[in-house]
Amino acid sequence: MTWQIVVNTPDQLGESPFWHPTESWLYWMDIPGRQLHRLHVASGAQQSWAMPSEPGCMAPAESGGLVVALRSGIYRAREWGGALALIVSAPYETANMRFNDGKADPEGRFWSGTIDETRTAASAQLWSLDGHGESPQLEAKVSRATTGNGLAWSPDARILYWADTPSHSIRAWDWDAESNTLSRPRVFASWPGKPAGWQAGMDNNGGYGGRPDGAAVDAEGNYWVAMFEGGRILQLSPAGETLAEWPLPVQCPTMPCFGGDDLKTLYVTTARKNRPAAELEAFPGAGCLFAMRVDVPGLPVNFYRD
Repeated sequence: MTWQIVVNTPDQLGESPFWHPTESWLYWMDIPGRQLHRLHVASGAQQSWAMPSEPGCMAPAESGGLVVALRSGIYRAREWGGALALIVSAPYETANMRFNDGKADPEGRFWSGTIDETRTAASAQLWSLDGHGESPQLEAKVSRATTGNGLAWSPDARILYWADTPSHSIRAWDWDAESNTLSRPRVFASWPGKPAGWQAGMDNNGGYGGRPDGAAVDAEGNYWVAMFEGGRILQLSPAGETLAEWPLPVQCPTMPCFGGDDLKTLYVTTARKNRPAAELEAFPGAGCLFAMRVDVPGLPVNFYRD
């Protein structure tokens, strides 16, 4: 199994990919580029949609269109390219914080973590938006993070995963879907920090395996995580053990998702923003969208319900 470039026009920071099962479009975004993208894989048709501020994540909506977390709040678009209607304003000071990685849960709520762009304080939180009814409710569920990433649920919807990228760790909680409560927090997986003096391009990557970014879960409950600066995707068992490693021809993968009609195509977004010139020369595909066929299908995307 080998990686193929699906879209060779690079993003600055590709993120939030998902496969729409009824449309057969692959969606993703470029956060600093302030663009939503979608690709009809069968025909090769590609479309982009400019956003008024940085999008952090998005999810398809059950009644059509998208829900999108922008810096200023969470918005609803009833159709591609349509009007953006504010659902809730951002619950933070927007100067140095924004929404980041997120997706809908199996019950149709929309979740998004935040990121402290100064990287100086563990002030990021994980937020859950319940859009049912006339008064949407936004609630903080987890705190004490710097860069929220890696949000995912187990196939039985009883475990929630969330990573704090700078701490090189992924946490897990027991999740009660009906009451939307978390309990029994624990470390699911962790890795050593970046070695002093590390630089991209070092032999054997300078002994650095990267840090956890976006993630997806397959039908067997394995957690697939992009290791930013590690140049690889890891497949972790439900016990947090490494089952497989899939090196990529780029230094900075950002988030995987499963797609295709059989959900056996693993798509991965990547980044090139602020990367050293030597790294970009060595990895010219940085920022492009990659894909690889896998043996185990992934879980289908969850839809937001309003």
